[in-house]
Amino acid sequence: MAKENPGWGYFRIRGELLKLGQVVAATTIRSILIAAHLPPSPHRAKMSWKQFLAAHAQTLVVADFFSLDTILFKRLYVLIYMHLATRRILLAACTANPNEAWVTQQARNLVWTLEEEGLRLGVVIHDRDKKFANQADNVFRSVGARVILTPLMAPRANAHVERWIGTCRRECLDWVLVVNQRHLQAILREYCTHYNQERPHRSRELRPPAARGDPVVARTREVRRRVLLGGLISEYYGEKMAA
Repeated sequence: MAKENPGWGYFRIRGELLKLGQVVAATTIRSILIAAHLPPSPHRAKMSWKQFLAAHAQTLVVADFFSLDTILFKRLYVLIYMHLATRRILLAACTANPNEAWVTQQARNLVWTLEEEGLRLGVVIHDRDKKFANQADNVFRSVGARVILTPLMAPRANAHVERWIGTCRRECLDWVLVVNQRHLQAILREYCTHYNQERPHRSRELRPPAARGDPVVARTREVRRRVLLGGLISEYYGEKMAA
């Protein structure tokens, strides 16, 4: 009971036990919890970072920047916004100059995308990179969202989007020679469409991030292959068998 209900004190637990026909003194409950290394309710009730993310996942968006160089050694910066509950990439944009005006416009684009899809924005999490301009954060605050900055030198605090960046590099960007900004934007668009609509995700019970409803398992009579990014990524689909 103490583990499942962090806010319950000794007398609250004693009351629940009385309902079940168990008479146990509050001091006995205290001794049992101490022996099990469970602190009193004020300490148990503190929400961990993992619990916070889980509690706000439906309205939480995580963001991050990463960079890469073109074949002409020009550095480009990519801004990612991910919906935490579904792991869906809501926006992926790139530029050679991530100034305040550009970042603020991407924040507006994200808000418009969420409004079109009927998703409420409650929390935005990003690191303390100076490229995240205050004006962009004000865009989120204007729609009632909280902006939370992760601690310094703590990549695990934004682990979900960091993991996506690693996946994107391993599956796509590490194998492609990027010519220019327009080329990179086209690559990101194609990869994100694949990631959202086709790529199985472990936290989604091996369903794509954009999948909705219950998973449907249907046998197919013919399997076909679709290639993306010049054969770098494969997608498989098939025709359903007649009942």
